[in-house]
Amino acid sequence: MAESRQYDKVAFDVRDTTAMLFFAKTTDAGDISDYLLLMRTVEEDFDESIYIEINEQQFGGHNLIREASMTGNVLTLRLHEPAEELDGTTDIVLTWSDTAENLESIEAGAFRVFGDTLVGGNA
Repeated sequence: MAESRQYDKVAFDVRDTTAMLFFAKTTDAGDISDYLLLMRTVEEDFDESIYIEINEQQFGGHNLIREASMTGNVLTLRLHEPAEELDGTTDIVLTWSDTAENLESIEAGAFRVFGDTLVGGNA
C-alpha cells in the first residue's frame, strides 16, 4: 500500500549531526497545514538513523527506509516494513511544486539525507 502526499514548499537544513528535508503544504495566508520532515542523524556512539515526522507524529530508526528513488519532482520512499503509524503503508510518494527554490533544496539535501538508500531515478 502506498500513501501519496503533495507539498508546495521544500527546505533543506543541517544542524549539528542532523540533515533535514522539510516538505510543507501551506495555506494562502502562508500557514503550514500539513508537513513531512525527513531527518538523518549520525552520532559517534550510534548507527545513522533516518526519522520521518508527519504533522508531529515521529517514527523511524536505522532500518526504516529500504530505498528512496527520485524522478523529477516525485520522491518515493520504500519502507522495510509497513508503517503502523500510516495504516500499514509500505511506500510513501511525495510530490512538490516545481519551483527553483524547491529544486535547490532537493538537490542540496537528497544525498545528505538518504545516503546510499537513494537509488535510480533521474535528477
